[in-house]
Amino acid sequence: MEQGIGPGGDWLEGRSLEGAGVDWVDAKNLEPSVVLGQLVAYAEGVPFGDLPDGPVVVWPEEPHPRGEVEPDSPWDTGLILQHVPDRWRDVLADLPEDSIPGVAGRWYGIEEVDFGGPLDVERTVSLFAGLARRAREAGAHLYCRCSV
Repeated sequence: MEQGIGPGGDWLEGRSLEGAGVDWVDAKNLEPSVVLGQLVAYAEGVPFGDLPDGPVVVWPEEPHPRGEVEPDSPWDTGLILQHVPDRWRDVLADLPEDSIPGVAGRWYGIEEVDFGGPLDVERTVSLFAGLARRAREAGAHLYCRCSV
């Protein structure tokens, strides 16, 4: 294994995400399956329920333990790393700049998140679209680090 990039950074080298050169955006309180999924649905112009895919937990490894979690278990960290489908990456990467305000306006109305305001939402959509473009150009995948 050459890289061990995970929720806390590079596990093999003990570096932070920034130190490992990871391209990322800070999107606190934006749960990937529903909230990011709704953004992808608006960008794609389909109902959220029609999305054929969604993020998959890649760390800690499944299955989630039943009952009490062992103290040294990765599940005890409260961190989860999810792989965002490449199709979602591509939908966001293909979002034209002039479509961002309209998509942001629709996303602003979802009930799962209380956004700071319309401009905050527009900036967030631009950040996700830019990250998706850079990832696709680099042949990279998107991941979401979640704290539970």
